[in-house]
Amino acid sequence: MRTLTSTLLLALLGAAFMAQAETLRCGSQLVSLGDRRFEVLQKCGEPAFRDLVGYSLGPNERREYPIEEWVYGPSNGMLSILTFEGTRLRAIERRRSR
Repeated sequence: MRTLTSTLLLALLGAAFMAQAETLRCGSQLVSLGDRRFEVLQKCGEPAFRDLVGYSLGPNERREYPIEEWVYGPSNGMLSILTFEGTRLRAIERRRSR
């Protein structure tokens, strides 16, 4: 019984963490996965750092899409790293700044 309860608790915590990683608060605005670059710029402003990290093939493998990382922060000791594939936000990572 304790194992089942522990497993359920860990699954709920993991789901909460994953849901939180799908959005980023910029002031009173929220940025979500799938948003376009211009929307993120409007809501969050210019990032502290931008880096082109590579290219990805599209679904039909006839087009290349740039993969770009934008860094915001540190805010309260945390960096927010946003990964764009083409013009769409694909990942939001929060990391403690060093």
